[in-house]
Amino acid sequence: MPTINNYRGLIPAIACPFTPDFKIDEPALRKHAAWLATQPGVVAVMTNGHTGEVFSLVPEERAEVTRIVASELEGKLPVISSIVCEGVKDAKVHAKMARDAGAKGLDVMPPHHWLRFGFRPGHVFDYFDAIAEVELDLIAHVYPAWTRASYSTKTMGELAKLPYLQAFKVGQRDMNKYAADIKAIREADPTKAILTCHDEYLLASMVQGVDGALVGFATFIPSLINDLWEAVKAGDLKRAVKVQALITPLKDAVYGGGEPTGEAHARMKMGMYLAGVLDAPTVRPPTEAPSDEEVAQLRAAVANAGLLKR
Repeated sequence: MPTINNYRGLIPAIACPFTPDFKIDEPALRKHAAWLATQPGVVAVMTNGHTGEVFSLVPEERAEVTRIVASELEGKLPVISSIVCEGVKDAKVHAKMARDAGAKGLDVMPPHHWLRFGFRPGHVFDYFDAIAEVELDLIAHVYPAWTRASYSTKTMGELAKLPYLQAFKVGQRDMNKYAADIKAIREADPTKAILTCHDEYLLASMVQGVDGALVGFATFIPSLINDLWEAVKAGDLKRAVKVQALITPLKDAVYGGGEPTGEAHARMKMGMYLAGVLDAPTVRPPTEAPSDEEVAQLRAAVANAGLLKR
């Protein structure tokens, strides 16, 4: 039985505020989570994604972030925690910690040694089966097609048949494979939710027949992204293009015309600060704060969207 009722809509991957000495800023994190819960179209919040600077957090801190957000959102929204591990044993430990911290679902990133060495198909199912022992919904986090950690279209269809896997966070960055994978999932089990995580080209990926978006960008501009999603659902292309025109300068300022990176997340935090979403744009080393030129571009984009507060 699913542990989250609804994956269809907008799921922000939440940023993690830090204090000046790089500790988790609990009051700021609670404030931001509470704000996200008021935003239209938001059906859940995800902790410990790339946007949350997960690679700078030790395991206990990842559980702490989930505990804080789940505590703040109790009775309002379910919380999903990403599992970012290298092997089956530590993934099981992280999954239990996330569950005990209040997570209702787990976003399963591929082990990062797969990025270099690749994997056999059986590795994927062994990994998911082990994490599923904690009896929470799992979400498959799909990496870009150009990486060695990318799942084949056949594997995507087989994953869709797993009873505990309820959704896919799809980020192939290859529209041919994206379309083929969506088709394979729908044919295997049309009840499974498919969520774009193409922060840098939302409109193009939303019109492919998905069920919403699970993106870090939504920790910054959830209302604009929901406006875009509502226009797509209504089949109102003219309205969707207008909303995307506001998003595009923000996207360019944050992502620099490329895919999400650590420095992109630093730019996102600065944009959030300029828009009054966060009270400080602090990132953890080795991620670097944006340059003056990047801040100026962010300020112009935030102003263009009518969101500038600082």
